[in-house]
Amino acid sequence: MALDGCVQGVGFRPAVYRLAVRHHLAGSVRNTLQGLLVDVEGDEAAIARFLDDLEGCSPAGGVAPRRSVTWHEPRGLVQRFSIEASLRDGAPALLPVPDRTICGECLAELSDVNDRRHAHPFVTCSTCGPRFTIVQTLPYDRDRTTMAGFTMCPDCRREYENPVDRRFHAETISCPRCGPTLTLRDGNGHLISTADPIQASASALASGRIVAVKGIGGYHLACDATQHAAVATLRARKHRESKPLAVLVKDLDAAHARCHVSEREARLLSSTARPIVLLAKRATCDVASNVAPRIRDLGVMLPYTPLHHRLLDAVDGPLVMTSGNATDDTIAHRDDDALARLSGVADLFLLHDRPIHVPCDDSVARVVRGETRLIRRSRAYVPLAITLPVAAPRPVLACGAELKNTFALVRGREAFLSQHLGDLTNEHAYRSFVDSIEHFKNLLGVTPRVVAHDLHPAYRSTLYANGLDGVERVGVQHHHAHIASCLADNGVERRVIGIAWDGTGYGADGHAWGGEFLLADLEGFERSGHFEMVPLPGGDAATREPWRMAATFLRAVYGDNMATLDLAFIRRLDAAAWRTLTRAIERGLNAPFTSSAGRLFDAVASLLGLRDSIEFEGQAAMELEALAEPRTDRIYSAALKETDGGLVVRTPDIIAGVVEDLLRETPPATIAARFHATLVDVIVEVSHRIRRRTGVAAVALSGGVFQNAWLLGGALASLEAAGFEVYSHRNVPSNDGGLALGQAAVAARRLSGKDCA
Repeated sequence: MALDGCVQGVGFRPAVYRLAVRHHLAGSVRNTLQGLLVDVEGDEAAIARFLDDLEGCSPAGGVAPRRSVTWHEPRGLVQRFSIEASLRDGAPALLPVPDRTICGECLAELSDVNDRRHAHPFVTCSTCGPRFTIVQTLPYDRDRTTMAGFTMCPDCRREYENPVDRRFHAETISCPRCGPTLTLRDGNGHLISTADPIQASASALASGRIVAVKGIGGYHLACDATQHAAVATLRARKHRESKPLAVLVKDLDAAHARCHVSEREARLLSSTARPIVLLAKRATCDVASNVAPRIRDLGVMLPYTPLHHRLLDAVDGPLVMTSGNATDDTIAHRDDDALARLSGVADLFLLHDRPIHVPCDDSVARVVRGETRLIRRSRAYVPLAITLPVAAPRPVLACGAELKNTFALVRGREAFLSQHLGDLTNEHAYRSFVDSIEHFKNLLGVTPRVVAHDLHPAYRSTLYANGLDGVERVGVQHHHAHIASCLADNGVERRVIGIAWDGTGYGADGHAWGGEFLLADLEGFERSGHFEMVPLPGGDAATREPWRMAATFLRAVYGDNMATLDLAFIRRLDAAAWRTLTRAIERGLNAPFTSSAGRLFDAVASLLGLRDSIEFEGQAAMELEALAEPRTDRIYSAALKETDGGLVVRTPDIIAGVVEDLLRETPPATIAARFHATLVDVIVEVSHRIRRRTGVAAVALSGGVFQNAWLLGGALASLEAAGFEVYSHRNVPSNDGGLALGQAAVAARRLSGKDCA
């Protein structure tokens, strides 16, 4: 019998062993590159019971396996059941397993002063501990992981070989005698002599110092989350002025004390995935205000490693726990690299000698309308496969986007999305992108014959795709990929009204799209509507300086009379700089046209005085969402124009409504709510018109703008009330982190039709 799926690294071999022994069967189980191979002999009724029990056999956190059974005549060559050495021949066909949160039994041992693994910061068993980040190649055996360099002590060896022990064939087994060990180093990398590196780190954190902590998938930078000065120091050293920082708290009670936590959010926080969860802060929250300035939510996670638990026990308070990198850089995971890159940031390094083979950042999620929505898909979710609606007849590599990059390798209907790799404009991120593709290819035994990529000719992911030899290339328009990603995320293949709103994406006409209404399926799309095209003054500079878009929209509404408006924005506007940009717009110099919804959010945020320049993508929109009241009394008008190119939403009309409210001295929070509600109304009205014209009554929402909980929640409720079937993202981000899945789905659909023709 063959078992495949997520069957390695989750304790399946020991589980099969115990099941076979219980039913008095002889035979063996072993890892292969295709899954598990199980051979059982015995009474026919006992085998039937074994198979029945195996159907529901799924070790903690595991996924039920797929199986195929072949019957043969008993050979009578064995009298007992055993776990045999792995077979390492053939092409890999396994589903790799993510890193796994410490289980309850290991956590109990960690706290038990009478247990030999008491306080051991690397305690694991057959069902928990690192997996994806330490596996060098499959099948999952100790000598193929970064644990290969640790020789088991006699006690660990006995447990490893004992069929009734829960560490039976636990490849990450270790103890204080034979396992990885902690050390503490100063900011220059020099070893610090201390009997307890964790307690020394806790003392340093309490005194306001910054500690780089080596985790499962890379280094974190930690400081006391209640100390404003410590957070300010971390921000200054990391060159991260205001981007929100994640906070690690001890347990659910600690999360409840600082944030409003719903039942669904509590389940997500304490799930085996343990992502960072965005939660609404309480007014009494003791976390320093500069941890998440001008943002309503706080990113909170619970400990998922024994080291986390030890550290929080020693600190007894919340810790900032942010990626070990500089702004826009990748997470550091190799010790020498971390000591070099973080030496000017961290005062101390709490590190261990278990190598990290694959870097993997924390996942980020939020709950909207009772559903989990991933914002960053990485640790604990990668490399689990997502099933495509259509099987790819040939292996596909989907290269993803330039920002928030992930890629995908496709094997049949299985799309394996990579961990979050960051922005490919960063050289470390691009090198990680290239290296991770090679690792996934080796891990999965997949050699791509087709490469899907974005249409933007200057994206580094596109340049990488175009540099490959011997492959067929499939170009996928950015916003079509967003809608296809949403369809694949929901496991459907149908024609939908696709609403793709983001900051920017290379349009089919060469312009910067971003406020799109598409009639789309996996095969293709047509542009049925969009936001009115406006200039992007200064090109990419306008994405970093929202004031430029605010002035552009004011010019579109009021022309030269904008200077007479009694607005705080006009009073702080640099008139000389704006005159220069105006001349450039009139001459068509570095002022491409855009339909971007993200730039509309920027403009309103700047008009409301929230932000004229940004530090990170989406910052102005996040602050505008945080400002908005939960409900509103009315909306702004937004005319819809019928053109040969489809419906055009008159976004300058919306700006006019905002300005009129500002002149009436309407509270900014009210204006922000009316703006959000107006966009919800636009979504519903345009969808109505497309439905009347085409009969299509399903809507798919995608793009980074739909990370906005106010907008997403309102759109879902209003569309459903209007009789639409609505698809939104759950398992992959709506932002560019999910783009590779859409590229993969489009390529699979096109190849399926082409190869069958």
